[in-house]
Amino acid sequence: MPSSHSKREEEEAIAPEEDDSNRDEANAKTSNFYDVYGPQAKAGVEFKTPEASSTLNFEEVQQLVTWVLADGFMPSWVFVKNKPLIPKVVMLYVPGLDAALYLSQHRLFKGLEKCCGKPRPVLALRYMPHENQTIDALLTCKLKRKREESDPARTKSNPENQQDDPSPGELVKDLPFPITFYTLTTKQLEDNNYVLNQPGFLSTLPAPSGSSPNEMLALDCEMCITEEGFELTRATLVTIKGEVILDKLVKPTNAIKDYNTRYSGITPELLDGVTTSLKDIQEDFLKLVYKETVLVGHSLENDLLALKITHNLVIDTAVLYQHPGPRSYKAALRVLAKRYLKKEIQQSGNGHDSTEDARAAMELALLKIRHGPDFGTGPSVFRKKLLKVLSDNGKTTSIIDDVAIVKRYASESSHAFPVASDEEALSKAVKEARNEKVHFVWTQFSELHRFLKNQAEDAEKLNARLAQMISMLTCHKKSGDKKGIRWSLTSELKGILICLDTSIRSLYAALPTNAMLIICTGHGDIATVDRLNKMLSEPVETTMCRDSIVKVLAELKAQAEVALCFVGVKS
Repeated sequence: MPSSHSKREEEEAIAPEEDDSNRDEANAKTSNFYDVYGPQAKAGVEFKTPEASSTLNFEEVQQLVTWVLADGFMPSWVFVKNKPLIPKVVMLYVPGLDAALYLSQHRLFKGLEKCCGKPRPVLALRYMPHENQTIDALLTCKLKRKREESDPARTKSNPENQQDDPSPGELVKDLPFPITFYTLTTKQLEDNNYVLNQPGFLSTLPAPSGSSPNEMLALDCEMCITEEGFELTRATLVTIKGEVILDKLVKPTNAIKDYNTRYSGITPELLDGVTTSLKDIQEDFLKLVYKETVLVGHSLENDLLALKITHNLVIDTAVLYQHPGPRSYKAALRVLAKRYLKKEIQQSGNGHDSTEDARAAMELALLKIRHGPDFGTGPSVFRKKLLKVLSDNGKTTSIIDDVAIVKRYASESSHAFPVASDEEALSKAVKEARNEKVHFVWTQFSELHRFLKNQAEDAEKLNARLAQMISMLTCHKKSGDKKGIRWSLTSELKGILICLDTSIRSLYAALPTNAMLIICTGHGDIATVDRLNKMLSEPVETTMCRDSIVKVLAELKAQAEVALCFVGVKS
């Protein structure tokens, strides 16, 4: 139902007040909804009975927030009683607490059940997302684009519609999301074979104190084939405006077997007399690219591998513009340039030009940065930060989370609190919950997620748990029990769950009367699933049967995809 319903509901509720024509405007502005509903009136929430085939998703959870605090649509899965009485919404994200873990240990969550009642299951996003994908679904809103704005590639991005010579600052001014929103996460770097920690590689360094490092540069390299494999023959860096600040030919360390001219554009004549070594180009590169510099490129893992340099702040256009096919597929740079830039590149017949390719990658990155993460995925929908949507509706917001999350999702007017632990998050959240001027608070309790991740990374603990799960599946199969894998409660896990329940009680206690608390759990133990996937795809020594590991993996995947949503209103 459209948002006009909410406005109409409130207008009907306050209709008796309009009969008093002698009430002046100032008093009307200070009128209280309690005058309409009565001093004993309370807000409330009640889950509607779901249809047999329906599933709740994260966007519908977010819809509850915009329905209560902004001009969003009325959610179909929940009924909110006396909505105008709700002064504040607090949303808590608890990754790792899937339905299976909660149900098996529900006796430890008496406080959570008392605050919010029984949960509603939520179908998590497709399995194995990057770590921010669930938070993206909760903290960014999908909005319909106006018809005249439906094709930004043909309007704002058209050179004819741009200023003659915009400054770098103007190129990235008034962005819907910060530039770092588009940089690869640690998991994405790993999944796309970026070298993170390897002997023999140099790492970019922090910029010297008081200096102004390049905020954004695009890199492209050309390689030839030597006795040792691919080696660097050319490296190019361009600025946000496409200006070349580094472009040098490089003499490979080993004898060249194939100049790879068809792709590299490198010929024997070009390298004749070149003395620049890999060490020389590394020194030049590290004087221009610092740890704080966002490095742009297409399949940049190959360029950094050739340079033997590690850098973690990367925008990879091969990942940024997702291929419609399987996840392993990536669109070619020339295809993206033709589609979104209306440019033909790599057409000379003499191989690629690293300057041309670096400029194309930079322009593609800027297009996505200017128009938002949904640019290139469809003309009718775009995303906007939830906190910006609430701010546009006159609401004050606070975000309490890891510094990367805060930078990624805070709006210009948000109260931003970077924290490093659940204890710190709780302390800040309690303070903001008591702040009468704040209407929306976001925070995350991530200790359970960290515990599961550490368990998965500990080979001894993982193998012990895996053996236990295989045994459980075998016993269930023989007995006909279809309940699947159940959690075995260690003292450490029990302590974490009890602490989590206690923290939720404390947060709820700090809420003002009629405030709403939404708790969303996200995915379950995806860290263990990730490790099992690697065990099956890589040659890892194990005495366990591969078929048994596959069965455990399938069971854990299914469990990890069932999240939970709790909703309560402070009485």
